[in-house]
Amino acid sequence: MLVEVCCNALESALNAQAAGADRIELCSELGIGGITPSYGVLQLVLERLTIPVHVLLRPRSGHFTYSDTEFEVLQQDLEACKELGVAGIVSGVLHADGTLDRHRTQQLVAQAKPLQFTFHRAFDWIPNKEEAILELETMGVDTVLSSGGETTAKMGLEVLKSLKQSLTRLELMPGAGINDANAHIFKEAGFNALHFSGTDFTNRITSQPSLSFTSEKHLQEQQIAVTNEDIVRQIVQIVK
Repeated sequence: MLVEVCCNALESALNAQAAGADRIELCSELGIGGITPSYGVLQLVLERLTIPVHVLLRPRSGHFTYSDTEFEVLQQDLEACKELGVAGIVSGVLHADGTLDRHRTQQLVAQAKPLQFTFHRAFDWIPNKEEAILELETMGVDTVLSSGGETTAKMGLEVLKSLKQSLTRLELMPGAGINDANAHIFKEAGFNALHFSGTDFTNRITSQPSLSFTSEKHLQEQQIAVTNEDIVRQIVQIVK
């Protein structure tokens, strides 16, 4: 069974390899579902790991419906990943109603070739998963990462098993909430790949921060924070 570990840092990637992972998915900021890692982290991970490295391409947190400029950034990051020599790309695009954006996803799949392409857990927002997964298989996606539309893959196991039965080439990889207590059920269910982070916490500080830099107003999945031209202009006029 292929074991893919979702890693958020160089240290995480080194630990995953040392523990016997078959490959990693590299990203940043697990707390918001992951975003594209920095160039420096990616370069060092590729230099120091011998197992395959797949990279999450997601330009920001929130939903998976991207503006033209966000999609341009996504494509530029993809080119950088190819130049650096990654083994695979993890990404995907949806329409505002949660349906699969076939055109933009197909663009990414084509641009990524000959790298492996995984459609990430945006898949779990798609209403008609049975139709979407067959479309992804047809367009050349290699793997779909999914929890079966539930909070955890264990909760979505029956959906995952049903989806798996319809596939001929594409790999359906369970992910979300997988740990040492439930990993065996996915092997017993016949899945060939598994995705988890194996997260623990380290680098603790003893002092209590005097204020929090976590901004709840920016952590919204139905709308995206962006610099407003009018607001900036008003403040520039005030202080200039």
